[in-house]
Amino acid sequence: MKDAVRHPTAEGVQRAAHKIAEILPPTPLLPVNIGPVSAWVKAENLQPIGAFKIRGGWHRLSDLSEEERARGVIAVSSGNHAQGVAWAARKLGIKATIVMPRNAPQVKLDATRSLGAEIVLYERPGEDRDEVAETVRARTGAILVHAFADPWVIEGQGSAGIEIAQQLGHQPSRIIACCGGGGLAAGLSLACPASEIYPVEPAGWDMVGQAMAQGQIVRAGDDAPATICDALQPVATAPINLDVLTGRACAGVTVTDEEVRAAQRFAFSNLQLVAEPGGAAALAAALAGKVPVDESTVIMITGGNCDPADFAATIHRKE
Repeated sequence: MKDAVRHPTAEGVQRAAHKIAEILPPTPLLPVNIGPVSAWVKAENLQPIGAFKIRGGWHRLSDLSEEERARGVIAVSSGNHAQGVAWAARKLGIKATIVMPRNAPQVKLDATRSLGAEIVLYERPGEDRDEVAETVRARTGAILVHAFADPWVIEGQGSAGIEIAQQLGHQPSRIIACCGGGGLAAGLSLACPASEIYPVEPAGWDMVGQAMAQGQIVRAGDDAPATICDALQPVATAPINLDVLTGRACAGVTVTDEEVRAAQRFAFSNLQLVAEPGGAAALAAALAGKVPVDESTVIMITGGNCDPADFAATIHRKE
């Protein structure tokens, strides 16, 4: 398969950014006060599917050959990548099958179905989602669109960095990015090589940070703690992501559930933005002082697909 030997490149990120600019307007870059410093927030939660994943989905699927499009695509996701792939598939007339955890937020399950994708549910924890997807792929011949370990997906996510540099007029000093498997952080590191890239993961789920520190893939243990960041729970990053991030990204940072909830409240009160837990992790790190911030720092808010009741409870909760 051609994606087995292809590697993501800075040129690929530029091409992805051009393709995405043809169909989507840039998301806003908003000023935000973090203590005494005025920094920036990139509001990817305002994408048509409510998350940055639309970028990688579009770049990957729009590059498929006619023969590949006829086979359809399959993806594994707790919701945002699912919607990105489903959105692109509907626009391109491609059949999409998405393997999703049964305990994914209902709002994400409903949104993915509404985009016309077929959903295959699996138990989390308990079942291996990649094995479930491989069973379907082997039966149907569909093209696997991995949520983060795909060169096109990495390049597509990196297109956000091209937009940021265009909006600022220069590459930012640093970009603080919510991190699951490392697709966004890897893409941003290719897009903005002059910027410090800080991946932010939930406490106990810092598989990217640990992999960078140890120089090898690290898998989450069976005793990994619960987290409200459902979008940031891959059990491990992948070699393609680690290869890109090594020597390019800064040491990983972790945030707690309470820090994430505080960031959700901050985004709602100060930016009038709805951020889902996983989409608020980078902001949580900045607010908690875990990453340096200056006037050229950009903080990614990567998604806004919240369960309404959970979000309301978070917003109404006292500090």
